[in-house]
Amino acid sequence: MLHKIFPRLNITSIKLIILTAIFWTVFANFSFFAALLKDYPFNLDNIGFLAALTVGFTSVIIIVLALFCQRYTTKPLLIILLIASSFVAYFMDSYNVLIDTSMIQNALSTDVKEASDLLSPTMFIYVLLLGILPSIFVYRAKIQFQPFRKELMTRLKLLGAISALVLVLYLTFGANVSSFFREHKVIRYYYNPANYVFALGKHISRTLKSDANKPITILGEDAKISGGEGHRELIIMVVGETARADRFSLNGYARKTNPLLEQQDVISFSNFRSCATSTAISVPCMFSIDHEDHFDSSKAKHKENALDVLKHAGVQVLWRDNNSSSKHVADRVLFQDYRTAEVNTICDEECRDVGMLVGLQEYIDGHAEGDILIILHQMGNHGPAYYKRYPKEFEKFTPTCKTNELSDCSEEEIDNAYDNAILYTDYFLNQTIELLKGNDEKFETALLYVSDHGESLGEYGMYLHGMPNIIAPETQRHVPAIVWIGSNFDEIDVEALKAKRDNNYTHDNIFHALLGFMEIDSSVYDVNMDFIKN
Repeated sequence: MLHKIFPRLNITSIKLIILTAIFWTVFANFSFFAALLKDYPFNLDNIGFLAALTVGFTSVIIIVLALFCQRYTTKPLLIILLIASSFVAYFMDSYNVLIDTSMIQNALSTDVKEASDLLSPTMFIYVLLLGILPSIFVYRAKIQFQPFRKELMTRLKLLGAISALVLVLYLTFGANVSSFFREHKVIRYYYNPANYVFALGKHISRTLKSDANKPITILGEDAKISGGEGHRELIIMVVGETARADRFSLNGYARKTNPLLEQQDVISFSNFRSCATSTAISVPCMFSIDHEDHFDSSKAKHKENALDVLKHAGVQVLWRDNNSSSKHVADRVLFQDYRTAEVNTICDEECRDVGMLVGLQEYIDGHAEGDILIILHQMGNHGPAYYKRYPKEFEKFTPTCKTNELSDCSEEEIDNAYDNAILYTDYFLNQTIELLKGNDEKFETALLYVSDHGESLGEYGMYLHGMPNIIAPETQRHVPAIVWIGSNFDEIDVEALKAKRDNNYTHDNIFHALLGFMEIDSSVYDVNMDFIKN
């Protein structure tokens, strides 16, 4: 049957390489051309440059394939690239995301459950038409290779001809090309498959440089608790997921997405910015002593963070996770995975964030001495299946988007589903505060909530997150940050803290705020970066 639908064609390796490159340019680069035509509209003034750029990008792909597609590597390499490119085309076309090293890192750290939220009929169509069917053609093709020397000469002639063509194009449109690469660098991240191949190569290079056996850099070994006797701290930090500051009614959003928190004496910091736009970078960054401009996630896993410093001081540290992982932040402290019903007792369509509170009082009671820091890592508003992020009783705003194909939903439906998930976070945070209140007599209690990054919900045709910081929209970096202080926490001036709620802060402040909460004396603590006490 297969041989009737896909006859086994005789084709030279050069023709197959050229056809594959043209196929990618024509069918797998709608997002690239859409981005290109925004800055270079299709008219008589630009048509020559647009044609030259298209031929130039295609030529580069041909050159690379001609170098790596040899007798035994052609079919495997082309099939892998065809399948991968079909997925990349789907995500770029559906969510208008860019493929750079941070997006590659984010994709590689995505677990099976998160990946399942991205499956859709449209994805299947993309993979079938752009990946599977052309891969079958490649697999069935009878590739004709010449003897080694003749094949080598043919390849050299091809490379020479293509290089000459690229040179002519550059000499003809040099000024336009220079301007394009200087002023429109972002557009290059859309060209498929060059974008993800380059990004993957860069990620692999960084990973190889980051030796897994490299010793951990110790941080804050001199840390000690400065508080006197009878001043035990119990701090719960909630690491949010994909929450936008402008969707919290605490920050002025018209909808009541924080009805419970509004009844608590919380302080919502309205101008808080994330370190990055993806979980894989933002989570380790917010616990790192390194500032955003110098943070390197590949190096961070070989360097101690705020949790390690607190552990040096004798603080009991617990990390409970209902997300993908701690991204190596909790590698050296007690870690508990709450993503499965075997551990999390509150699960329906998926395991709920509030399940991380079950048994937490028993943990607290089990530590009769010392200070305690508990980290709760939420599933929060993880997209694109926002409708799965909350139990049905929290579906207050309707109608909702009931699919992960956000482009199929109206703006209202997407907003409703997203806001319902924020409403559930409001409930979860309120429950956490109530747990802390029950411990006020024995501890100085406090809650710190900060989201890892924000989200695009269709603004400018963009969805999800992960854009490079330099061009990331405000919605992907403006995150909610909330503090609640218990009645016995005398060292913190709550009224002074409220007066700073509109100040500008970032994830860079979190490291020092955690040490300040726990009254840690250490050479690594900078009181000027502690937004809670300074």
